[in-house]
Amino acid sequence: QVQLVESGGGLVQAGGSLRLSCTASGRAFSGRAMGWFRQAPGKRREFVSTISSSGGSTNYADSVKGRFTISRDNTKNTAYLQMNGLKPEDTAVYYCAARSASSATVMPEGYYYWGQGTQVTVSS
Repeated sequence: QVQLVESGGGLVQAGGSLRLSCTASGRAFSGRAMGWFRQAPGKRREFVSTISSSGGSTNYADSVKGRFTISRDNTKNTAYLQMNGLKPEDTAVYYCAARSASSATVMPEGYYYWGQGTQVTVSS
């Protein structure tokens, strides 16, 4: 069993920054690719960023490229999403996810384990 817990969300003004954390418990965090996804009211869950198990390969949605940075520390069983230059359009519930493969996918349906989500609200 793998459990993921997100933290770090909150309310910020446009242009501000937040750092989300996702801490895993259970088996084999270091062997799992991780992803960050978000879901705004009335919208489908969408890809934000992914990272391979080693951290050597990352991917970003066009909407966040250059503003967000994904990273992981396998010694701490934790993945991070550093969000800079936040915009009101970034307002959503952010979820971290894990899959058994070492390489990531941008498709939410490719992930088996999900965190509970953390709310990010960006005011204008």
